[in-house]
Amino acid sequence: MAKQVKTIGVLTSGGDAPGMNAAIRAVVRTAISKGMKVKGIMRGYAGLLQEEIVDMSSTDVSNIIFRGGTILYTARCMEFYEASYREKAFHNAKEIGLDGLVVIGGDGSYRGAGYLSELGLPCIGVPGTIDNDIASTEYTIGYDTAMNTVVECVDKLNNTCQSHERCSVVEVMGRHAGHIALNTGIATGAVQIITEEIPTPIDDVVENIKKIRESGKDHFIVIVSEGYGNPVEIATQIQEKTGIDSRATILGHVQRGGNPTLKDRVNATRMGYYAVKLLEEGKTNRVVALQQGNLVDYDIQEALRMKKPLDMDLYNM
Repeated sequence: MAKQVKTIGVLTSGGDAPGMNAAIRAVVRTAISKGMKVKGIMRGYAGLLQEEIVDMSSTDVSNIIFRGGTILYTARCMEFYEASYREKAFHNAKEIGLDGLVVIGGDGSYRGAGYLSELGLPCIGVPGTIDNDIASTEYTIGYDTAMNTVVECVDKLNNTCQSHERCSVVEVMGRHAGHIALNTGIATGAVQIITEEIPTPIDDVVENIKKIRESGKDHFIVIVSEGYGNPVEIATQIQEKTGIDSRATILGHVQRGGNPTLKDRVNATRMGYYAVKLLEEGKTNRVVALQQGNLVDYDIQEALRMKKPLDMDLYNM
C-alpha cells in the first residue's frame, strides 16, 4: 500500500515555456483537492538548495493560467551535477516534509528528478520546453505557443520582404532539435528549411532560390534552426551568390514569451493533474508523456534514453 502523501513540492527548471503556469496551477489545485499541502520551490533546483520555498494555496494560482513565463521563476543549477549538492537538496526537501516533488522542465530537469528519486524523494517529471525535444512525449508544454509566435513574426517579415523583393533568413529556437523550424517553415511557406538534422549546403539553398525566382517569385523566407549555423553568414552568402538583398533576423527569446495557446493551457493542466495522481498512487521516478492524445508515464531513465528524430515525411512533403 502506498504511503499517504501529505505534502508535495513543485518547481520549474531550465528554460521557461508558455504553459508552465497552467501546469503549476493544476498541480496546486489538484493536490489541495486531495487534502495535500503544496510547497512552491523558487528558481528550480537552486531554490531547493537555498531553501527558497513558499506555501501555496489555491488563491496563489488564481489568474495565472493565461500568463507566460513561470511564477516560480526558473534557473539552471550546475551544482546539481555534484553528488554533495544533490544530497543537500534531498536533505532540505525532507526537512520541510516533502513526500513528493513535481518537476516541470526538460531533459536536464528530468535528470535532476532522477537523482532525487534515487536518494528517496518521489519525483514526477512534466515536460516543459518549447523545443519539443523530449523523446518520450509527442508534445511538450510551450511548443505550440512558441510555434505560433514564430509564425506571427515571420508573416510580418514576409510582408516587408515582398515590398523590398528581399530574402529573409530567420533563425528560430530549437537548439539541436529542428521541430520548430520544420513546422514553422511549412506554415510560413519558407523556400528552405535548414536544421542540424538536415544540414543543407549553402550552394543547394542558393540553387533552390534561383530556381524559384525563375518561376516569378521575388521574395523569399529561409528558416534556420539555431543549432545549424550563423544566420548572418547564411544571408551574406545568399546575397553574394544570387544578388538578392538578404537580411538575417534572429527571433531569440521572444519565442519563449507570450500568453500560452489553448492547446498549451489544456495539455499543461492535464499533465499537472496526472503528475499529482502518480504521486498519490505512490509512483516515483516517472515522467508524464502524451502519446496519441493519451497521457502515459515512463521511468525517467527510460525516457532519457529515448531518441526523437525529425519527421522526415513532413520534411519531404
